[in-house]
Amino acid sequence: MPASVDLPGYLSRIGLPTAPAAPTRGALQALVLHHVQAIPFENLNPFAGLPVSLALDDIQRKLVRENRGGYCYEHNLLFGAVLRRLGFQVEDLSARVLWNRPEDAITPRSHMLLAVLLDEGPCIVDVGFGGQTPTGVLRLQAGIAQDTPHGPFRLEHHAGTWRLQSLVQDTWRTLYRFDLQPAYQADYEVSNYYLSTNPASHFVTNLVAARPIVHGRLALQNRDFTEHRPGGPSIKRRLASTAAIRAVLQDEFGLSLPDTPALDHRLDALP
Repeated sequence: MPASVDLPGYLSRIGLPTAPAAPTRGALQALVLHHVQAIPFENLNPFAGLPVSLALDDIQRKLVRENRGGYCYEHNLLFGAVLRRLGFQVEDLSARVLWNRPEDAITPRSHMLLAVLLDEGPCIVDVGFGGQTPTGVLRLQAGIAQDTPHGPFRLEHHAGTWRLQSLVQDTWRTLYRFDLQPAYQADYEVSNYYLSTNPASHFVTNLVAARPIVHGRLALQNRDFTEHRPGGPSIKRRLASTAAIRAVLQDEFGLSLPDTPALDHRLDALP
């Protein structure tokens, strides 16, 4: 039997008192913003050598009930299930990440995003891209800047391929490219296994956490903790001790940490 969505538990986790009355753009925007500000992006499981399950029951246990976060598959599988429960029409998609890579780089389909069909037309939502997660609903329309609570994004389209870009310090930078071919759980399972277990995976070798806040974004990369504020300089701190890293994960990202000695061993060994 397919897993059911714990809608009351999810809404409580993201801080929404009631479910939206109808599957509207406004309701979708509220869900996106509350989700990304409440449930951090983090890779503590693969970093500590723990498995990452994509079963909906396991994702809900981890992200909703255990006060944890996750990466793209966990976030967007959960969010997609919630949207369907609320009456939205949703299509699962996959993307090739280009962030910090050349525009013509050939990368695997290692990222998940969602297409949602609203009355006014199709749009893109993605609650799981870490430090540049779009915090708004983006119309599937090329060549226009679209404001979100955390800065402008835009979509570019050429020969059947879309690119999602964000405006960073007056420069449009590509997050990923994708098409509208549906993706399936089996596709995500293969990529998830590589990302969560392979010694060459960024999520196995590095500690990553990210969360948008009301007036900016928080980011943790190994020992470097950064607060990005719009219109001002970023504030960066180097976390010298394992205790300091744990405190930031708990206090700034709101995470309950996995109870395994392997986590402290990995934190101690960070360069």
